[in-house]
Formats: sequence, C-alpha cells, structure tokens
Amino acid sequence: MKFLVLMYADPAATAAMTEAERADVFARHEALHRDLAETGEMLNGAGLGYPADTTALRWRGAKPASSAGGPLTSATEQVTAYYVVECASRERAVEIARRVLDFHVVAVEVRAVHDWFGMGGE
Repeated sequence: MKFLVLMYADPAATAAMTEAERADVFARHEALHRDLAETGEMLNGAGLGYPADTTALRWRGAKPASSAGGPLTSATEQVTAYYVVECASRERAVEIARRVLDFHVVAVEVRAVHDWFGMGGE
C-alpha cells in the first residue's frame, strides 16, 4: 500500500532554526532515509519551497484564477515536506510518520495514495 506522509511546520520557525537544530533535523531525516531504503519502503520524498513563494490556483466562476505570494490556506502550519512510502499497512505508515514529528514538524498527516495509473498500490 502506498501512503503520502505530509509534514507540517511553521515556516517562520523553520527559518529561525539554529544551525544545531537544522543539523539535528537533517541527521534524523538522513537516518530515516537510510532505514527506509534498506526496507525498500521509500518511494520518494522532498522538502518544499516556502509558502510565500507559492502560486495557488482556484476555480472562480467558469475559469481558473491564480494568486501568487502565499499558500492555499492561511494556517500558521503549512506543508513543508513529504514522503511517499510503500509499506504493508497504515499502521506501518503511521510508525514511519512518528519518526518525523518533533519541535520542527508539529503535525504529520498520513494519507493513502490511490494509484489510478495501474502501477500497483492501493
């Protein structure tokens, strides 16, 4: 089964992290990457650009409209990174997600990925 692990953080707090905090976050993610590479569960993952650099598209009337300079929602916590994992169960995906929850990543969402292109998965 494929799952998307969405990591949420406050971009202002992320920008204010000390070098030691940043090094700790990177070290923990590198360890997770190694572990998931060994088990074959890691499919993809990346950090995302700052929400201030986002272009959001919405359907307005009969056509799309875009707005630059901000995320889709006005929440303090924004999606800042993601992993796509393939594992045996939702419980295993949640176990993986727990490893990224900390002072920096304040919320994590685990969502099933529905593969509509016949490439396997859920």
